[in-house]
Amino acid sequence: MSQQEQLVIAPVKASEQMEFTAADAVVKELVRAGVEVAFGIVSIHNMPIYDAILRDGSIHLVCSRGESGAANMADGYARATGKLGVVITSTGTGAGNAAGSLIESWAAGVPVLHLTGEVASPYLGTGRGYIHECKDQLSIMEGSCKKAMRLRRPEQAAAVIRQAIKEAAAAPSGPVSVEIPIDFQSAIIPDYSLEEVNVSVQENSTIAYLPKEAITKISQARRPVIWAGGGVISSGASKELQELAERIGAAVITSQSGKGSIPEDHPQCIGHFASFELTKDLVKKSDLLISIGVRLRGNETSNWKIEVPENHISIDADLQAMNRNYAAAIGLAGDAKLILRKVNEELAKESLSTSEDYLEEVLSVRKELRLQLRATLGPYEKIADAMRKLLPRDTVLVRDVTVQANVWGSRLFEIYQPRTSIHASGGGIGQGLPTAIGAQMGCKDRQVVLLAGDGGFMVNVGEMATAVQESLPIIVILFDDAGYGVLRNIQDAAYGRQVAVDLVSPDFVLLAQSIGFASAKIGSPEEFASELEKAMDRRKPSMIVVDMEAVGPMAKPFGGPPGAAEAFKPKKL
Repeated sequence: MSQQEQLVIAPVKASEQMEFTAADAVVKELVRAGVEVAFGIVSIHNMPIYDAILRDGSIHLVCSRGESGAANMADGYARATGKLGVVITSTGTGAGNAAGSLIESWAAGVPVLHLTGEVASPYLGTGRGYIHECKDQLSIMEGSCKKAMRLRRPEQAAAVIRQAIKEAAAAPSGPVSVEIPIDFQSAIIPDYSLEEVNVSVQENSTIAYLPKEAITKISQARRPVIWAGGGVISSGASKELQELAERIGAAVITSQSGKGSIPEDHPQCIGHFASFELTKDLVKKSDLLISIGVRLRGNETSNWKIEVPENHISIDADLQAMNRNYAAAIGLAGDAKLILRKVNEELAKESLSTSEDYLEEVLSVRKELRLQLRATLGPYEKIADAMRKLLPRDTVLVRDVTVQANVWGSRLFEIYQPRTSIHASGGGIGQGLPTAIGAQMGCKDRQVVLLAGDGGFMVNVGEMATAVQESLPIIVILFDDAGYGVLRNIQDAAYGRQVAVDLVSPDFVLLAQSIGFASAKIGSPEEFASELEKAMDRRKPSMIVVDMEAVGPMAKPFGGPPGAAEAFKPKKL
């Protein structure tokens, strides 16, 4: 029997099984939470869970080629859909392989549930050499995730998994790891009813009270700036954000994670240009900053050197985010959607008048920033324009850490909807491909496009086979410069020389074709546009290899984030 035939064997329902196990309880909780897809690799230390998933038949299992890739897939799935991402790994090395990718989920605040096995409970912490044993797996997971938990009694499986799912989703959201000893997974337990009697929060809930001072500051501002982050998207507050911006005539800056919180063709949207001098000057001259669900990260604030006004209202669901990077005159802790809804209700009672001169200034800054960036691109300007012209507005753009993604993929390629922009928040290379696969699994009727460089792409290149096995119409745009391009440029700027950045790569076209991708190499923007159209039409796994030597150099080399080269030059501390 072929592998393809094995995959369509009708599952046996758990109700037909003679005994109910802790693994069944785990799956029951996943189904209760609405989980439809899980990513991972089967192992002797998670096989009971896999078998329980098979018997239940409700969850589609995606077989990755590595635990690192599986965790990224769960991450991409969660970001693109707003649902819980689930990854299942083995014990020890398997769990450790997932740790780096879970750090990315933590950095981006993505709700991911990581289920991992553990050695049999009598051998935990003994160091006796039980297969797959790890010295302190729980601590590894604790350091990689928002929280790590261990199932200590099989009978508590349902409660522990439910709590883990709640933890992953609760603000600030993030990955939660649950380790389950292998003997517990197959332990027979009662199938009992676990009901919660909490009062649910309805969609039309609102905030009863906001400080009058906050409404006064907002209503009196003449040069307001809104800085929108990923918290806007995770709370579903894009409509409320746009209403507020239009009501008070504010410029809107977005973080990387906040891209898509407001359509980037909106005349008040500055976009992801916070570290540019024109934007810094606009913020410095503003009389009010409203930061919403944004971390104000170092690389997006020139390491916190951007000057913000004293009138700073911070809105965040995470209490620990208050005053962490910039002092706020007023902190509003809670759900951004509910808070913004209340703010808009209160402002509707006020007499507001937006400044037309300021709106013209914002529009001018918006246009000038894009012209400045375009002037650095050389032939890649046409590639960026071809992508935005040809791809649908709801395309999900995933970006690995590479020159083209950093320079224009995160700025000039306009994003119009929430959850259609995904990037590596933690800055780790090579996570783009599996993240894009996860996003495409969650959005099968839409186009997912990955921007990647040859260096990072090789980290998880084996996951191309996962995309083919799942028949995903993902399009990979691979910029090939035979090395780590970002680091080359930083080294040149910092030292005037390069080390450990040149790479020998395979023939990417042949590699892709051997796995099952349609693939072609291009050497000009015109060829690129033609191949992109073909890839979109075929709706099958596709790769376009951009020969950067043939296309030519950028008009201005990318030297890394602001201040990157200077930071690496020798200096006294």
